[in-house]
Amino acid sequence: MTPASEVPELVARCRAAQGKHRGRTVEQRAALLRKLKGAILRRGDTLVKALMAETGKPEPEAWLHEVVPTADLASYWGDEGPLLLSASEPPLSAIDYPGKYAIVERVPRGVIGLITPWNFPVALPLRTLFPALLAGNGVIFKPSEYAPRCGAILGEACAEVFGEDLVIVAQGGGAVGAALMDAGVDAVAFTGSVATGKKVAHAAAEALVPVSLELGGKDPAIVLDDADVERAARGILWGAFANAGQNCAAVERVYATSKVAKVLQQRLAELASELVPGRDIGPLVNAAQLAIVEGHVDAAKAAGAEVLTGGERLDKPGFWYAPTVLSGVPAGAAALEEETFGPMVPVVEVENAAAAIAAANGSKYGLTASVWTKDVRRGEEVARQLKAGVVMVNNHGFTGAIPSLPWTGVGASGFGVTNSPHALDTLTRPRAVIIDRARGKREMWWHPYTDGLTGIGRHMAVLRGGGGFVDRIKAFFGLLGAFAKRWKT
Repeated sequence: MTPASEVPELVARCRAAQGKHRGRTVEQRAALLRKLKGAILRRGDTLVKALMAETGKPEPEAWLHEVVPTADLASYWGDEGPLLLSASEPPLSAIDYPGKYAIVERVPRGVIGLITPWNFPVALPLRTLFPALLAGNGVIFKPSEYAPRCGAILGEACAEVFGEDLVIVAQGGGAVGAALMDAGVDAVAFTGSVATGKKVAHAAAEALVPVSLELGGKDPAIVLDDADVERAARGILWGAFANAGQNCAAVERVYATSKVAKVLQQRLAELASELVPGRDIGPLVNAAQLAIVEGHVDAAKAAGAEVLTGGERLDKPGFWYAPTVLSGVPAGAAALEEETFGPMVPVVEVENAAAAIAAANGSKYGLTASVWTKDVRRGEEVARQLKAGVVMVNNHGFTGAIPSLPWTGVGASGFGVTNSPHALDTLTRPRAVIIDRARGKREMWWHPYTDGLTGIGRHMAVLRGGGGFVDRIKAFFGLLGAFAKRWKT
């Protein structure tokens, strides 16, 4: 546990290390990222054991959802990152700005405050750590208090490559996160709940620092008349129950058209009942999360919903809940409105695609969504009508592992971006550098202001669109005279 009172000192140490790190070339930083990849992957067995112990993930999920994607992250940012961070030279008019040229650089923010949750305690922080370090930043990383060992292992790997102070792990709960927000960091990347995200946004606004917020989700899947029901059922099953549904991109609502709804409900319930606890699905992380799942299911049942499978706790030590499929959940129920973050999915029968789109978009959240159909073109048309940051056709939720694609949301899902070049907008700032090679004693627009300068402005306004053809001809000759008059004075 890190005392909150020590956080300002940690930021100061990190800032000193960052000053040296930013002096490295981007190619040197990319080489260090490749070393970091090796340092993390060599700790794969240790990380997997920590993930299983702290979050209850099945071993295949721990490897494939958390550890292995490290290789793709490092390859993307190590190979593509230097180009993405390279300076550009926008054109300047040789007539308006003679002898001048400009360079636009991406400059590191400085010290990034990184606050991440327990559901993906390895993959989520690495999405920000890799580009942040490549860009020349230092990072104060506060992992979830429910996954401190995972955070510590990542900190050990970073220290092996970058030394002790460039990436500092601050362990603890909300008090440490609040102290980090008050300690003078230069930008914040937060992943977590909507309620906490609002507090982080408020603190960032007070400090006038940029913030990236990746918050909750209530992600819909739309199943159209012509869908391959078997593929849709299996894809939705994985989307809903991977990581025991503790995923902001989990399928939490299904809208199936009347032609396929009942057969989809039946098949999804059959598949869910075949999941083996401990092998295919893990427990919930704590009692509070279990209570939320139980509350949503019980309220749905009380409102008339039918439990097709599951709907109860499992008789196992820990916070286990049976994979649950519901039908007949009425509109307005928490199971359709609020983020459940657990192994529960309602399947709602709707009349047609238009009704499905309206229902899917009728949420305050907008993270990911999927459409299931054999007609791919129609699927694309429907997908583009959905209020979400990531839309998919005939699959769901895996794109967070693809570092070149932006992961983002709308509404209560936040406005941050992880992955892709767009993530650099929080981690860097643009800096314009203008070099003037002109040797004249003064510029045309400098003091003293004269009638000739006024004439230049008036004639230029006409030439730039403030008059007709004849007016522009007159303005052209007038401008020549005004220039001559200007340079005589």
